[in-house]
Amino acid sequence: MNTSTSQDVRFLVRPEGRISYTVEGSGPLVIAVPGMGDLRSSYRELLPPLLEAGYRVAVMDLRGHGQSDTTFTTHGDVATAQDLLALIEELGGPATVLGNSMGAASAAWAAAERAELIAGLVFYGPLLRDATASMFARAANRLLYRFALARPWGARFWSGYYRSINRGTRAPWLEEQVASIRASLGEPGRLRSFRDLALQLDHSVVESRLEQVRAPIRAFVGDLDPDYPDPRAEREWIATLGARAELVPESGHYPHAQRPEVVIPATLDFLAGLRDTTTGEWADRA
Repeated sequence: MNTSTSQDVRFLVRPEGRISYTVEGSGPLVIAVPGMGDLRSSYRELLPPLLEAGYRVAVMDLRGHGQSDTTFTTHGDVATAQDLLALIEELGGPATVLGNSMGAASAAWAAAERAELIAGLVFYGPLLRDATASMFARAANRLLYRFALARPWGARFWSGYYRSINRGTRAPWLEEQVASIRASLGEPGRLRSFRDLALQLDHSVVESRLEQVRAPIRAFVGDLDPDYPDPRAEREWIATLGARAELVPESGHYPHAQRPEVVIPATLDFLAGLRDTTTGEWADRA
């Protein structure tokens, strides 16, 4: 199921534009947030099992991504978190949030900001802090993004990079996903929006609020993920946040897509533990 081309796309109106999303099923609300430069279809393996297990599942696009508008001028973890909170309120929360990469960071910020709206958090390849504390290195990365995500080569660069960070086991539909990402970035305004996000992204705004997160956390870190200097050390650090964090073998930055046979049962088990055994809804943990 390619959720990026679903005909049942809805739009959440925000101050600078609209956020595209799909929603299916009934039951406690689960919202999935993709990572930077990705599409809703990255969650295609998770959607059917979640629906079968009795959840109402929404999958959103980031600002300027997928079918969301390209009119936004503000991007990043906080902006995405605010969109997420608005979507939870629109659909009737609370929700458990699934987040990949920067989507996980946004979910964590949302949980710190509005604890009553977040029942739980599931992270796949989470980027909850900047990989380097060096101001020089961060400036160099922004310079790289400014050049690499320019026309006419930006879409080709990112689609190739996206493929490369799927180290280890690869989803059988990876090439379809790469082609969809490249085609999407060829649409008017999307590469510019993506470049703006890359230049504005700063995970320090999330790291400083992690101690305020009270929602239960389940995290999956690919043991081959090149976005971490040391994936094992990152898993151990995430565990210090109170999360149950697991190193997923033969996986890069997208363990939910690369190793669904490992991630999906563990995700469903975690979600089941968050439900009230009497009502079937998310348990009140206030």
